[in-house]
Amino acid sequence: MDARVSELFGSASGHGSGGSQGSTSNHKPGNGNGVVSKKTGAKNKKARTRFPRNFKPSNNTPYLPPEVRLMLIYELKLVNPTQNRFEHLATQMKWRLQEGRGEAVYQIGVEDNGMLVGLSEEDMRASLKTLHRLAEKVGADIAVLREREVEYDSDVPRKIAEVLIRKVPDDQQFLDLRVAVLGNVDSGKSTLLGVLTQGELDNGRGRARLNLFRHLHEIQTGRTSSISFEILGFNSKGEVVNYSESRTAEEICESASKMITFIDLAGHHKYLKTTIFGLTSYCPDFAMLVVSANTGIAGTTREHLGLAMALKVPIFIVISKVDLCTRATVERTVRQLERVLKQPGCNKVPMVVGSTDDAVTAAQQFAQSPSITPIFTLSSVTGESLDMLKVFFNIIPPLSNSKEQEELMQQLTEFQVDEIYTVPEVGTVVGGTLYSGICREGDHLVVGPTELGQFHKLTVGSIQRNRSACRVLRAGQAATLALGNFDRSLLRKGMVMVSPEMDPTICWMFEAEIVLLFHAKTFHKGFQVTVHIGNVRQTATVEAVYGKEELRTGEKAVVLFKFIKHPEYLKVGAKLLFREGVTKGIGHVTNLQPISYHHHHFPGQDEKA
Repeated sequence: MDARVSELFGSASGHGSGGSQGSTSNHKPGNGNGVVSKKTGAKNKKARTRFPRNFKPSNNTPYLPPEVRLMLIYELKLVNPTQNRFEHLATQMKWRLQEGRGEAVYQIGVEDNGMLVGLSEEDMRASLKTLHRLAEKVGADIAVLREREVEYDSDVPRKIAEVLIRKVPDDQQFLDLRVAVLGNVDSGKSTLLGVLTQGELDNGRGRARLNLFRHLHEIQTGRTSSISFEILGFNSKGEVVNYSESRTAEEICESASKMITFIDLAGHHKYLKTTIFGLTSYCPDFAMLVVSANTGIAGTTREHLGLAMALKVPIFIVISKVDLCTRATVERTVRQLERVLKQPGCNKVPMVVGSTDDAVTAAQQFAQSPSITPIFTLSSVTGESLDMLKVFFNIIPPLSNSKEQEELMQQLTEFQVDEIYTVPEVGTVVGGTLYSGICREGDHLVVGPTELGQFHKLTVGSIQRNRSACRVLRAGQAATLALGNFDRSLLRKGMVMVSPEMDPTICWMFEAEIVLLFHAKTFHKGFQVTVHIGNVRQTATVEAVYGKEELRTGEKAVVLFKFIKHPEYLKVGAKLLFREGVTKGIGHVTNLQPISYHHHHFPGQDEKA
């Protein structure tokens, strides 16, 4: 852990201005997208030597770690740059925003090597003014996240500032992050989402969650049984855009430059298969584990934490219902969570967020290091600490950079089918995630595999993202596609829609390297389990356990599985989860045994939308 940062941002004993943070905010140098050191102009080099004559950087001079993510940029000062330097800085900002997919954080008053020099009040004002001009030139907005004084041997008070630059989206290409919401039954997941997305606090009896439920029995029992999606937007200035100002999802999409899509999953144990499906098929960027302050770690909490870790989804924790308990009870729940997170199986570094300042640090570190786990304590009834969570969502950067997304977009189209609907006057509609390539209205694709391992032709009608119309769908984005009069009975969850040029590998049997997490007796040939691989969910039989007669809890092996109902489209390396009663295991696909007799479509099945 890098203690130098906690000295600056967060801890009471640091060199900061003595903010009111209760917890230490540790910074980790991180394993981001490569270290980028920036050559600055001659103007800046001169500026760096203008310290008082008696100034020597002492041993207690605070440093920030080197620029570890493309999203973090260090600038010493930006006072009256020449025209050439201004153009250079504008080009640089444009490139940074492109790399960070529309977001970048500038640290003003910091040397390229991370030394916290600080600027006088006057220089800071001039630098922020220049930054404003630069942002205007590239079509972005700026928001100062926080300012800090740095103590030096000099008499003049010096400050550093952290500024978020966000690009105004063109052609509704807002930054979209998906957050899966996990937690035990009755921990307050749906209520928290209702408060965040509707902008109104709860009445303590579940009023806020009513708009999120999809079925009558959910309203009657107050328990989520299906997967629902909620959206929270942030405009380019970092202000919240939700249903309190906007009437429809379309209005939110129009005014937001960053969208958080919450995938509200079920907490009850009997809906576990739905929760696993939500985690495996919707490819969430992050997972939010909601824990009730008064019950602590109970029911499915550990299981949900384990699922997120098995699927390598970065996780942060929200302790809800703090209005119901004493401070001591909340602290006991926090300590209980810290103990679980520090266990050898988790190896996480818990970080309690106690102020807005901590929330900024937490968001940046969470993206840099998967082991950091921020913990928020809040109430959906009183609204206590809700703002910190909103600041966190506003700043949190996407996990992939633009280069990775471009590489995915250049591949052939592959869309995973997760939901199927029939909409009056529209026809058949499928919902899911575009795994690779680009999808446009009018594209001709094939969908399958059917029970015979075949594919049918279809044409994409209209496309909607977050309930608003969209012309082009890019890799990694979730959407619903209208297929017109295509026969719904030919579709099922777990199918894929791919380019006709792609030759998909369809298989009944596949090999996977697995770890048996828990089993009551022994795991052997002939055992049946429900297998989850991406959006595929089907019962499979164990055909062979290589090198062993049987498996016991905690053992590893390569196992041959065979689907019992119909063949599936799989990829080598895909993560696999399986369960049957109390039996649970994880692993990855190592080898496929493709079937050779599939044709791409039935005769006469050339249906147009």
